[in-house]
Amino acid sequence: MHQLTNSHWPYPRIVAHRGAGKLAPENTLAAMRCGLEYGFHAVEFDVMLSADGVPILMHDPEFGRTIAGSGSVATSSAAQLMAMDAGSWFGPQFQGECVPSLQQVLEFCLQQRIWMNIEIKPAPGFEELTGHVVAQATRTFYAEHGASLSRAEWPLFSSFSLPALKAAQHTAPEIARGVLFERVPANWLGILQDLQALALHTNHQVLTKELAQQIKAAGYGLFCYTVNQAERARELLAWGVDGFCTDRIDQIGHDFA
Repeated sequence: MHQLTNSHWPYPRIVAHRGAGKLAPENTLAAMRCGLEYGFHAVEFDVMLSADGVPILMHDPEFGRTIAGSGSVATSSAAQLMAMDAGSWFGPQFQGECVPSLQQVLEFCLQQRIWMNIEIKPAPGFEELTGHVVAQATRTFYAEHGASLSRAEWPLFSSFSLPALKAAQHTAPEIARGVLFERVPANWLGILQDLQALALHTNHQVLTKELAQQIKAAGYGLFCYTVNQAERARELLAWGVDGFCTDRIDQIGHDFA
């Protein structure tokens, strides 16, 4: 593993956003391979459920951006989704790149020793179910394959959905959790305590030095998204931020300091 920091954040410091940031089609195995080519052994990606309850990698609940046409993840089977082209939107060289299942990505990342920040991203109305299924699938996989790994090599769950994180907490309490906030609410500490979270994740644009110091003083890891400028990255790290994800893996390397 690379860039292990303090005990509140025993994970890599610099994480490739959605696999490879802006260099490959997001949330695909091509993105994971691209990140690896740039030396990244840490990725963040999004997981939601197909209509038949299979966790797959996708950010948007509705088609139209990374998947052509109309439709939605929650009304499509895993077989349908995994046959869809998730690469052409990005560039012709990625035509035919499929939507991967969480299982496929877990296998790839374990084989390549890539640490994962698994963002549970439920489609509206499927918050608790998504949290449970993603946590169960990940827990089962690591029970079978993760015995030789340290806990710092196990993945971390994050989500904006508190019900999804609560379900993950009940299903796989041994897998660490980070709570995602677009804007950090006044009652952030109580939320983290309730979920027995390891870390707070937030938009770097709303973070202040004072708030960063409060979060760190309370004993939590602090992770930011999505940091694409080296100057800002240095400022955040100077504030005590433990890690961040970036789209610019070509400019902010895995060994950035």
